[in-house]
Amino acid sequence: MSAGAPPYIPPFPPRPARGLPPLELLRTARRNLIAIWPESSFEDELIDYRMLCRQVVVCNSPAAVKEAFIDKAAIYNRKSPQQRHALAPLIGDGLFISDGETWRERRRVVAGVTHVSRLAELAPNITEGARDRLAEWRSRGDGSEIDALAAMAEMTAGVICTTIFGRALGSAAATSVVEAFTDYQAIIGQTDVMSLLGLPDFLPRPRAGRVQASAARIHRVLDDLIAAVLDAPPGRESSLLRAMADTPLAGSGVPMDRRAFRNEAAVLFMAGHETTAALLAWAWFILSQDPVSEVRLHAELDAVLGGRDPEFADMERLVFTRAVIEETLRLYPPVPLQAREASEDGEICGRKVGARALVILNAWLLHRHRRLWSDADAFVPDRFMPGGPGLPSRYAYVPFSIGQRTCTGSAFGLTEAVMCLATLAQHFRLRLRPGWQVTPVCRLSLRPSGGLPMQLEARR
Repeated sequence: MSAGAPPYIPPFPPRPARGLPPLELLRTARRNLIAIWPESSFEDELIDYRMLCRQVVVCNSPAAVKEAFIDKAAIYNRKSPQQRHALAPLIGDGLFISDGETWRERRRVVAGVTHVSRLAELAPNITEGARDRLAEWRSRGDGSEIDALAAMAEMTAGVICTTIFGRALGSAAATSVVEAFTDYQAIIGQTDVMSLLGLPDFLPRPRAGRVQASAARIHRVLDDLIAAVLDAPPGRESSLLRAMADTPLAGSGVPMDRRAFRNEAAVLFMAGHETTAALLAWAWFILSQDPVSEVRLHAELDAVLGGRDPEFADMERLVFTRAVIEETLRLYPPVPLQAREASEDGEICGRKVGARALVILNAWLLHRHRRLWSDADAFVPDRFMPGGPGLPSRYAYVPFSIGQRTCTGSAFGLTEAVMCLATLAQHFRLRLRPGWQVTPVCRLSLRPSGGLPMQLEARR
């Protein structure tokens, strides 16, 4: 790209010219949840329609997001039936889908051990995981092809496993855990047609047996790891699990039981592995297509790090690296749609919302909304640079959700993405396989369909 050329526009699914009829919308949503939105959706402020027997309300403006998820969070706090049915076999009453006192007590524990004040302590796990991946790439040799999505998944799985369970246990368990999670995602459905038809939650969903069997495989691995950590003598290496075990629940004054530990460990792994891997894969792809941004990134890394591994203290100086990650999060939020179920009748921005309606926080639309962002579909990391235009509103940029349900590990995930990209991009460029078409597809998370085949190109 030459100076003065327009910014790079990464790919997105074709947008229907108008809203899809109900059955076509449902079929499209089952294939790709971000492919159902027509052009008008990127300018609307609130979207209200019926899907079979359910009202669906999409909060598509900062005012709607604030009213629903901040001012009226008590009404719109419960996760949707689809998310509950997709994840309950795996995470039980884990933080991502729990409610009420269970959610409040567990959140205090998990938020405490993942707080931003602990990032410096946790950062060495990130550095070690990135260094291991760098060594693996060097062993392959210049010009070798990798699946960048799979490579980032393996790296982030190692990082989160060592962070949750400690280095001795986590590094050995990462491969088996990530394989089991991948199998689980392949089985669960994207849409819960039964709940859209108004059928009760207690009725079994399709493929329930396969889902339960896949979840049981993950539980066996996690149970063994948890036992190894909790049964170890005092004084063994620190880990998030050990820190949670040392934090009593506010109500009972005693720690969580082992089933609760397993459920929260599954949530931490799912959030800390899948989302960061997808984010990094998208960043590698964009940099491979945007040479101006890639050159700026390399210049910053060379000036700040000079070939050494990044440390947590370097974060404040890696401003463009962070801007690349934050702009990637805007264009490809790892969990682009988050749906809640209204607990009672209400209204949002003057629109009536019935009890049991699905109320959606839609980062895919908000982050590309043409009334909020200039060049909304373009990759412009300067939005997030010091002196740049910044956010149009704190409620227009929600890659980690908003309000009470904001991801407790958001600061860790952002730090992990910046430090891993800085470590690897100092030494390698990644080049997309010639002719490969990249298409974003949303299941539980937003991934490039079919993986991301890229060639390693050594910088030094």
